[in-house]
Amino acid sequence: MIDNKNPIVISCGIVKKEIQSLIESGLLKVDVTFLSPKLHYDYSLLEKALKSTIEKALDRGRKDIVVIYGDVCLGFKHEMKELVDAYGITKVDAINCMDCLFGGKGRLFQTDPRHRYFFLTPEWINFWNKYEKYEKSLKDRYAMLEGIVLLDSLGDLDDYEDDIKTISNATGLPILEEKKVGLQGLQNVIEEAINRM
Repeated sequence: MIDNKNPIVISCGIVKKEIQSLIESGLLKVDVTFLSPKLHYDYSLLEKALKSTIEKALDRGRKDIVVIYGDVCLGFKHEMKELVDAYGITKVDAINCMDCLFGGKGRLFQTDPRHRYFFLTPEWINFWNKYEKYEKSLKDRYAMLEGIVLLDSLGDLDDYEDDIKTISNATGLPILEEKKVGLQGLQNVIEEAINRM
């Protein structure tokens, strides 16, 4: 049930578990709709889904909407910014979902200034298992990267040990490090966006 006192959040499903954890612990009070991470395969489908979800909220008379997608999630020519500006709503200040976990504002570049790492979270691992692992030529696709950086936001990466090894073998990328990012960065980037509404 939607609580009209809570801001509306429209988010990529890649950070679903993290946002749900923040809500369940009482650290975040929002009404959230998650869109499928699979939409990242097609910018036009993602744009269509975002517009539809935003318009449904606007039709209910709501303008207190925060979009949790990165600057580059619709392309590299400011397409996401143009979309949210067209509706007069707010977006988190982040490059992508992984940047959200670091707290946004491009902090991801402190860890990956040359864009050479493949970041994995449990939800990315689940996504990979559903959609990527059956793809051919994975080593070629990831050949430009140096390795995998594991982001532990919920303290449950040990549950994915076998999957992580499978992804490493399939991509040919070594595991470089594990970063315990927790939920504070994500909470901060969402709260900052809410305060800008």
